[in-house]
Amino acid sequence: MCQTIDSAEKAAENQTEDESSTPAMTTVERATMLFEQDKAIAAKIDGGAELEEAIDPSNQEFGPLAHPEQVQMRVAKRALMLKEGIEPYPVHLDVTDSIQDVRKNYEGKLEAGEETEDMVGIAGRVLFVRNAGGLCFVQLSAGDGTTIQGMVSKKEIGADSMKSFKQLVDLGDQLYLRGRVISSKTGELSVFATEWAIAAKALQPLPTLHKELSDDTRTRKPYIGMIADENVRNMVRSRSKVVASLRRTFDQDGFLEVETPMLQTVHGGAAARPFTTHMNAFDIDLYLRIAPELFLKRCLVGGIERVFEINRDFRNEGVDATHAPEFTMLEAYQAYGTYDTIGDLTKKLVQQSAIDAFGSTKVTLLGGEEYDFGGEWKTMTMYGSLSEALGEEITPETSVEHLGAIADKLGVERDDVENHGKLVEHLWEHFYDDKLYEPTFVRDFPVETSPLVKAHRSKPGMVEKWDLYVRGFELATGYSELNDPVVQRERFIQQAKDAAAGDVEATDIDEDFLEALGVGMPPTGGMGMGIDRLLIALTGASIRETITFPLVKPLN
Repeated sequence: MCQTIDSAEKAAENQTEDESSTPAMTTVERATMLFEQDKAIAAKIDGGAELEEAIDPSNQEFGPLAHPEQVQMRVAKRALMLKEGIEPYPVHLDVTDSIQDVRKNYEGKLEAGEETEDMVGIAGRVLFVRNAGGLCFVQLSAGDGTTIQGMVSKKEIGADSMKSFKQLVDLGDQLYLRGRVISSKTGELSVFATEWAIAAKALQPLPTLHKELSDDTRTRKPYIGMIADENVRNMVRSRSKVVASLRRTFDQDGFLEVETPMLQTVHGGAAARPFTTHMNAFDIDLYLRIAPELFLKRCLVGGIERVFEINRDFRNEGVDATHAPEFTMLEAYQAYGTYDTIGDLTKKLVQQSAIDAFGSTKVTLLGGEEYDFGGEWKTMTMYGSLSEALGEEITPETSVEHLGAIADKLGVERDDVENHGKLVEHLWEHFYDDKLYEPTFVRDFPVETSPLVKAHRSKPGMVEKWDLYVRGFELATGYSELNDPVVQRERFIQQAKDAAAGDVEATDIDEDFLEALGVGMPPTGGMGMGIDRLLIALTGASIRETITFPLVKPLN
């Protein structure tokens, strides 16, 4: 008997048949029905039925939304284990060795057919089973995808145990083996089992592992992606390495990590449409955080002069290859810094994370092409580059009417609530937004679109802000932070007027933050960078592929 992943795939495909002919059921109704089916199968097993007799492949009794045949069979095996006093989900097993360590310690060191007396206790997911008479072969996989062969012999474990192994073990089960490390006759490093146990009985089948997973499966069932797709596993590990690298770099530079509120009475710190919720205890409406900026700046007022946070933010906006409603943001603020010094820090953070996660500032993207984050990065100014693209000089004094006429001529989309700054940025994006491939700092933005940024030291109408573009998208932004509470109040008032006029992304007036600024915040350089976007830049993946559990719309 030989089990392959293909047989498991057929059962999985049966679950995705046209649902238009199936009856409608609430979540509670279906869960109850499935539980009743589990109990019915267990009752048949307890009554002495064989596995095949305990299941109903056609689901005549429970209907089309009940367990498919293969799941029923696994439920029956679980029931049989319990009947025979075998725990299908034991609390503890004597796992003394990892599959990775066994590979590391013995790979290439044994001749074909050579055996050792070294005993190991390993566990992993069953990816392949071949039952050949008195000798069964099983492939176990560790969480990182490292595999090893297990050999289960009737002569070694006895006839009863061998019968149970053949009857109970399925693809996808978590399996424990204890035995000697050997090399098979074909030279395959193996564990020759003296005992075995199911560590966790899998009731759901795995998909076909030699076929590429669909995007829908990867996003809706990330745990399947981690099992079946090396790229998914690598992304989880790369993300962890990148975040750890960022924290190390900040620590080396004397930054403190803090945590700021996720529920806020006033949304601010960015131009974005917020999610709203309600707190019953206080009977007040609250906003989910769109950025931690205003709270991190309060830390600077309090004397924490170098501060950062890696946090979850929520913005009620569109979803595309670089935007997600829930994402991870890094923000950092350095007292007595400027947008120049924070730009240097940002370059250091990105370059070091590439080195720590991938071994070099030159990374290989998913498509196979190389991208180099090393060396000095290009800089350009927004007004200067826009003037060059248009063939005429654009300055902060250029009228809204003239900019609007240019936008109309070029077919550039215009906002319902617009001003000089928004038109300048829209025109700039028309020419450059997705065309800046090498790392590029775009500097000196219009004052109207940057309410939290300090006015430029030498260029009236502009602010000391940069956006960092990488591979055609914005990766990070940096400021010389506004710390004058009078000017900040003026900017907030204008934002509030824009909001009243219909701008859903405009910020509100935060009087508590203004009071904090009144206590005195030192001159500061600040930056923000999406962790998900950093992974996009480093790997070439989409944002959904970088987020371990992306939000997706429910099928029902």
